[in-house]
Amino acid sequence: MCLAWPHAAVWIVAIVGGAAAAARAGTLRRVGATAAVVVAPFALWALVIHGLFFPEGHTVLASFGPARVTVEGLAYAGGFVLRTAALVVVMLAFSVWVDIAVLRVALLRRGVPAPLGYVLASALGLASTVAERMRRIREAQEARGLVVRPAPGGRILAARLQVLPLVLALVDEAGERATALDARGQRLPGPLTSYVDEPDSAAQRVLRWALAAACVGIVGSVVVRAVAEALAGGAG
Repeated sequence: MCLAWPHAAVWIVAIVGGAAAAARAGTLRRVGATAAVVVAPFALWALVIHGLFFPEGHTVLASFGPARVTVEGLAYAGGFVLRTAALVVVMLAFSVWVDIAVLRVALLRRGVPAPLGYVLASALGLASTVAERMRRIREAQEARGLVVRPAPGGRILAARLQVLPLVLALVDEAGERATALDARGQRLPGPLTSYVDEPDSAAQRVLRWALAAACVGIVGSVVVRAVAEALAGGAG
């Protein structure tokens, strides 16, 4: 929806909806902090590229040599940042809120191949896994005498000291998971049995079908309009 409808109102509604879902799940602070870290570089890049060097800009607010701050460039950069923020917030809110084990079982029971279902579920749970590992590494280093200063420089130094243990821990965990998956017959042909309960209420089913219908309608409206415009242009 965020990509199909180029309107700021749609992007803002998506951001507010994702934030509301995160707040209800009690993860708003974590989602907001992670989204800020992800979106801030994109916002800076959009401001520099489109805000100062937008070739289609005509309404000049200020100029600095070859750089021109234009209303059109700022509007384009703002739209890009809003769209990126909407995608990031919604994906983070979902990945933090969803139960990875239940999601994987649901995918398997609906015919998704076991390796693909594991990859999808692991990708969604990667942010939570990394955050939990970082917390454990930080606590272990602080227990050994590492002092993390509140200033940005101190946090950057602490993060640099945590990167190598984090990477090694993730690689080791990946090896352990591969061994466990082989022991469970992950790659064996045939149906797999899981005893994980999959809650699926009537409200959830209605919401899924409504979202699927909305996606089809939105994409269809965009595709039909684009095809009609292309045919009209070719006929003209």
